[in-house]
Amino acid sequence: MIHNAVIDEMLKRRSVRAFKGNQIKPEELETILEAGKWAANGKGAQSPRFVAIQNKADRDELSSLNAAVMGKDIDPFYGAPTVVAVFSDPSKMTYVEDGALAIGNMMLAASSIGLGSCWIHRAREEFCTEQGKALMKKWGIPENYVGIGHCILGYPDCPPAEGKPRKADYSVIDR
Repeated sequence: MIHNAVIDEMLKRRSVRAFKGNQIKPEELETILEAGKWAANGKGAQSPRFVAIQNKADRDELSSLNAAVMGKDIDPFYGAPTVVAVFSDPSKMTYVEDGALAIGNMMLAASSIGLGSCWIHRAREEFCTEQGKALMKKWGIPENYVGIGHCILGYPDCPPAEGKPRKADYSVIDR
């Protein structure tokens, strides 16, 4: 297998579920959002939109909405101080894939600069609620857009977990 900095980062990145309370630096957030902007997307349509939430009141409101979807009273964002909500335009054929690739790029970028990240689901359900729609309006997200997921960001409060061995039949090579 060929190794380089990009491949090595892909192999070492792990989801983080414990964060220190201090906010990430503006240049770190800008770097991560820029990586998300450059993710592959269908026909170059650039259908995703991102909202980086660092305002504690909005972050906590979003956390409560997400927890309510699960029917639990927890912080599904694991204490991460920054939450990037990713939306996409459902009129584009690849809107889900476009948003997913953007989140993937953001998680890799975060790892590469020493930050922790994790994909958090339930964005679609959150933003179908009246409270979620009000947040979208506040942030200037068109009402037809749908939530794809969240990329939570922060400084890890513990070392990353070891990666699990990969299953033998993950890939097939037909030569």
